[in-house]
Amino acid sequence: MTESLTHNTAAISGDTPVVPASQEAGTSPESQDPESAVKLTADDVEAAVNAIADRARRAGRRMAGANRAWKDGGLRAIGAALLERKNLILAANAKDVAAGKANGTSAALLDRLTLNESRIAGLVDALENLANLPDPVGNVVRGQTLPNGLRLRQVNVPMGVVAAIYEARPNVTVDIAGLALKSGNAVILRGGSAAAATNDALVHVLREALDSVGLPADAVQTVDQYGREGANALMRARGRVDVLIPRGGRELIQTVVRNSAVPVIETGEGNVHIFIDESASEEMAVEILLNAKTQRPSVCNTVETLLVHSRSTVLPAVAAALREAGVTLHADDRIRAALPASIPSEPATDEDWGTEYMDLDLAVAMVDSLEEAVQHIRTWSTGHTEAILTNNLSNAERFIAEVDSAAVIVNASTRFTDGGELGLGAEVGISTQKLHARGPMGLTELTTTKWIVQGEGQVRG
Repeated sequence: MTESLTHNTAAISGDTPVVPASQEAGTSPESQDPESAVKLTADDVEAAVNAIADRARRAGRRMAGANRAWKDGGLRAIGAALLERKNLILAANAKDVAAGKANGTSAALLDRLTLNESRIAGLVDALENLANLPDPVGNVVRGQTLPNGLRLRQVNVPMGVVAAIYEARPNVTVDIAGLALKSGNAVILRGGSAAAATNDALVHVLREALDSVGLPADAVQTVDQYGREGANALMRARGRVDVLIPRGGRELIQTVVRNSAVPVIETGEGNVHIFIDESASEEMAVEILLNAKTQRPSVCNTVETLLVHSRSTVLPAVAAALREAGVTLHADDRIRAALPASIPSEPATDEDWGTEYMDLDLAVAMVDSLEEAVQHIRTWSTGHTEAILTNNLSNAERFIAEVDSAAVIVNASTRFTDGGELGLGAEVGISTQKLHARGPMGLTELTTTKWIVQGEGQVRG
């Protein structure tokens, strides 16, 4: 099988490129020169993106035929290349971070943009975790033999060509590529201008690593070089791209959902809630709220709204700990009246209940019952993650049954809504829709199914 998958860049590329092949595939930071870039028309960009998608389709067919050992070898080669080329990657990332600071990017978004040696090591660990997971391709979902003797199997197969549009998150470049490759797909990436230099370096390293083990480099491509028009062309590439996954803020996600002709798996913003009922202990509440709000406030599984039962006694301790950690509290009138004068807060408005802050801000409201907490969540939730802190088993079970979000958590931090933390190795994003995939999307969520029907001459009567 190795011989049949030996990579030949020229053979895979095939088509005459609209722009130089290095630009189509992703360039190294040293060769990137925006000032000298050729200005392309919208038609030129669409033709170039379609050519990329066609090469991805061919690469995807080859990835679908690669066995687990080969794909795992590719993941480990990428991990080794990330460590070997980390200075190149970090230098490119420093350019993006410096540009972000100069442009007034918020501290939270700068945190999402930043790579360091520890975060690169985390990406390598995630790739190793993916390599150690079972291959989803070929997994039998269900099967049976019918009374007429037909033997049925429904098995997982790759999607084909997966595209992702995301913002200022260079780690997503590696996560999505790794998941796509392990699940036998090809991937086309649009990572946004804020991380342009970093993503360019990463795609360059990923492609080289795949080529080194005989897998098609065109299984990982980018349209970043075509800017916003490249993203628009990707959204129009129905028939060439099988599924498109947006990952970022509400504006980006809704733009893709409204405008894409390609089928979309909608990942949602995280207006995440924690409800503290009257039985929850102070120690647990303080520890969980600090973790859920302050560990990494710029990510989607960070808590944004805290609901506190009016008979709970933990509010002063929780509020004091959050304020000491630098969190600004946007509180309703009842919460503000219950807080000691030493704990400042801002008056909350309806806008606060609907806001994904992605920063050290937290909306806080008082409720008189579990029913009132659930109603608040139903009104304002984005369907991502909700948690209850309680020592009452009946309350926990009711909360689980009545809250309709992708993840419902009892007595733990909302930060656990994450593909890596839930044993998926990594995630493409967290789906808040209900078709095909919901919650953290890992390997299985990047596959579809195929029915295999085997007979011995049966005909339908």
